[in-house]
Amino acid sequence: MKRVLVFFIAIVLTGVAQAQDSLTLQEAIEAALKNNYDILLSRNDAESYAIDYSYSWAAFLPQVNGTAGTTWNKNNQQLKFQKRVGGGDSSVTRDAVKTHNMNYALNLNWTLFDGLKMFATRERLEELDKLGELGVKTQVVNTVASVVNSYYIIVRQKQQLRAIEEQISINEERVKLADKKISVGLGSKPELLQARVDLNAQKAAQLTQLTLIAQLRDRLNQMIGFRTGVVYNVSDSIPLNMSLQFGEFAQKFEESNPSLLFAKKNIDISRISLRERKADLFPTLSFNSSYNFTQNDNSVAVNINQPFFNRNKGFNYGFGLNVPILNGFNTKRLIRQAEIDIRYNQLLYANQRSQIDMGISNAFKDYELQKQLLALEDDNIQLAKENVMIALARFKQGVSTYLELREAQISLQDAYNRLIAARYNTKLAETELLRLKGDLVR
Repeated sequence: MKRVLVFFIAIVLTGVAQAQDSLTLQEAIEAALKNNYDILLSRNDAESYAIDYSYSWAAFLPQVNGTAGTTWNKNNQQLKFQKRVGGGDSSVTRDAVKTHNMNYALNLNWTLFDGLKMFATRERLEELDKLGELGVKTQVVNTVASVVNSYYIIVRQKQQLRAIEEQISINEERVKLADKKISVGLGSKPELLQARVDLNAQKAAQLTQLTLIAQLRDRLNQMIGFRTGVVYNVSDSIPLNMSLQFGEFAQKFEESNPSLLFAKKNIDISRISLRERKADLFPTLSFNSSYNFTQNDNSVAVNINQPFFNRNKGFNYGFGLNVPILNGFNTKRLIRQAEIDIRYNQLLYANQRSQIDMGISNAFKDYELQKQLLALEDDNIQLAKENVMIALARFKQGVSTYLELREAQISLQDAYNRLIAARYNTKLAETELLRLKGDLVR
């Protein structure tokens, strides 16, 4: 039974390990949506706004407060009375006179009219709730764009690693051929030494590339909430959308860009805040009511006119009117500040719209450029590969020098660098266009 259990656990652990061998872009995005700290902080802010709005209806309800208190006193009392006609002064002294006072009250205050300020406040809280949602979407879009770029830069470096490994295999072949030529007396030692130097240089580049990939993977791990050091494989290719059109981004970005919608929502909120400030110019009408109870209990009546026991209780109600007349022009100051805030948010919106418009134009130009470069480098890489194969074959036959082969290798390496860069840069431009439009996340 124990062996069966150990075997079952081994199978489960093997399955988990295999499941962690690879990470797709979609899995990385899903992890970021759950674990990214910037997104979690934005959701926390949005939740705070949502809580405020959920209680906004309470502004229309009356304020009800209850108070209660009880006091025990023990005092030494001395009273002197006015001199009587035909008599002397009279005084009364009592020690340790005990009294017990008790009171409680229930007070109600209900604002009936405040210049419609309570309605404006509720509307502002509703807009803040929407602002919180837009803030989350803005952060989600930006984070997803960062995850896409970080994921595919690992793919780019992985492709670069494959290109280096291809160069290593060619250099290893050069070393073998150079060594064989020396053994048959047809080669030279400098040729062998140069082949080994080139091979070692590519091996050093391979180690550097592996370290860079590990560093980039850790950066992605931090972004998506994985533990530092978690190892997985990424995809081997960078899928590209080659059919994006400028019109679909330039015409409708105002309706879908979350950052721009966030800025526009701030304008709406500042306008509502102005209504709140203007409401302070109007009088406030309120309904007031209370129930009061007081009771005094004395152990000794020092004064013959003082009762041993006194109780008052009753209900009262009425209306109150507060008319603002002069408050140091504070209301006027707040109104002007609210108007300035509106203009500030309008300028902020216009500036952001201009930047996004320029960003879309530049990103699309870069997108078109990278597509053209990619098409050119796709053809060029085939020519470079064929050139290396020809140079290697000529080198084997002894009809060319290692310098010709080395030049062909450098040409192939440069072609790979340009091709891989064009693929990644096309993806960057594509991602930036989708981010600016707000289409990265539906």
